[in-house]
Amino acid sequence: MQNKPQSLPPLSRLRPFEAAARRESFSRAADELGMTQTAVSKQVARLEQELGTRLFERRNRAVFLTDEGRRFGRVVSAALSDIAEEVASLRGARRASELVLHCQLCEAFYWLMPRLNGFHELHPGVELRVLSSLRPITEATEHFDVAMQTSGRPFGSARLALTASDDIFPVCAPGLVSLKDRPLRPEDLVRYPLLSHNAVPQDWMEWPDWFEAVAAKATKPGRVMHFDSYPLALQAAVSGQGIALGWKRTTQDMIEDGKLIRPCREYVSRPAEISVFRGPARETHRDTEKLVAWLSDQLSEGRN
Repeated sequence: MQNKPQSLPPLSRLRPFEAAARRESFSRAADELGMTQTAVSKQVARLEQELGTRLFERRNRAVFLTDEGRRFGRVVSAALSDIAEEVASLRGARRASELVLHCQLCEAFYWLMPRLNGFHELHPGVELRVLSSLRPITEATEHFDVAMQTSGRPFGSARLALTASDDIFPVCAPGLVSLKDRPLRPEDLVRYPLLSHNAVPQDWMEWPDWFEAVAAKATKPGRVMHFDSYPLALQAAVSGQGIALGWKRTTQDMIEDGKLIRPCREYVSRPAEISVFRGPARETHRDTEKLVAWLSDQLSEGRN
């Protein structure tokens, strides 16, 4: 007797779920698929009912993948990617030969670019393309093989490859704080303009978190200047407009060049501040592991 074929959920459920899992958002999945958010939500709910398990947690108008949802999302995303690759092959198209790295803008500009020649010297035959973005990888509009971003940001169905540590401390232009006033106490920082990068959701450290982490006495800042991207806040610090929070990996070169200083000694060390991911597709680029290994070496070398 032949085995009975296994019952699979219909594609009308799997496609909305895969997009929602990859983007960790019903609304962005709806925009991608040309559906309404309600339609995506209903298809995901029906899929959850059919599977008998919750794939998403719904909290405060936002959705978050459960462990089961993230695992299933990787499987579905890889399967749909395999189908798309085979369709392209049958139609005579071929996967581009380039290896694509999606990188958070600040890390791309201040950390990756000065080191990238080293990768090309080590792997001269690899065609690497770098995509930079202010948004988390769940909002990526292009395929990527490897991605790098702050660990607190959503990552959907991408596969975690490794994490790396980083130190966070105040930075400012040398002329902002006189030499006789250094080093400042954390409580003294509020006498200067504080430069803040606001994001929704706030998925990396900001001033209130930093003050709490270094056990600073509660003092209300005199003036806070808000920016919609971290590179802008950092550039404002370089130009002497105030004090920003600096991540060692992105500010160390500027400190060594004398563009920035650390006005106080305190810092917060985070053991898994940066994450590197492989793309969600099962069929990975042949050079993906070369890039992952190189990033691992660079991120572990001297912790900067």
